[in-house]
Amino acid sequence: MKQLFITALALVTVTTAFAQTDSTSLIPKKKDWSKVNLGHRANDHFMVQIGYDNWAAVPDTINITGFSRSFNFYFMFDMPFKTDPRWSVGAGLGLGSSNIFFHDQFVDVAQTGNSATTLAFTDQSGGNHFKKFKLVSTYLEVPIELRYAVDPENTNKSWKFAVGVKPGLLLSVYTKGKNLENNANQVINSYIQKESSKRYFDGARLVGTARISHGVFGIFGQISATGFIKSGAGPAVYPFSFGISFSGL
Repeated sequence: MKQLFITALALVTVTTAFAQTDSTSLIPKKKDWSKVNLGHRANDHFMVQIGYDNWAAVPDTINITGFSRSFNFYFMFDMPFKTDPRWSVGAGLGLGSSNIFFHDQFVDVAQTGNSATTLAFTDQSGGNHFKKFKLVSTYLEVPIELRYAVDPENTNKSWKFAVGVKPGLLLSVYTKGKNLENNANQVINSYIQKESSKRYFDGARLVGTARISHGVFGIFGQISATGFIKSGAGPAVYPFSFGISFSGL
């Protein structure tokens, strides 16, 4: 009887110890983020974005066509939170450009005469028109992001998420028309015409941004919270774009 009691007690002791060890291994330990090594962390110091561009709230009188596109380039600083380096703030400086293409339409940014207070979008479908015509705008921008990295020690292999804003200052606006055609789409004059003026456009803008990436490759989207054309100088249109991004180093 005594031997049976000792055997049973030993079994209970071993089972209890195993259960405690097993249950402890199933509960993830809280990571001590103060001991995380960020020495090899890729902080997305350089960021390049290539996207499709368009305008929201465009009236029927404006005929945007083709693959309008944007190209953005930024140099960024990344500042991880000390309490949890999965989170960080990114801020930097760079250039953002937009190319909007129009079909059989002339955008007269450099209208002659000081009395012209409204930006003219002239339909040219019934007569001579440029085979290719685009409006190009360039901004000096200050991107600011709140970032989250699933693996903060290896961000070049981690999923990363970011939301933010980009205040911008308008540097230039110009139009470019190439090859004048008649109404039968026959080239009657091969030349390039450029006209430049910021007269009808807001000098500053604020853009909301979002980004998802894995390692150096990702996708982004952005939309302007402010109008592109000055109030009273034309329709209230809001530029937006989405596309692919490359970031690292």
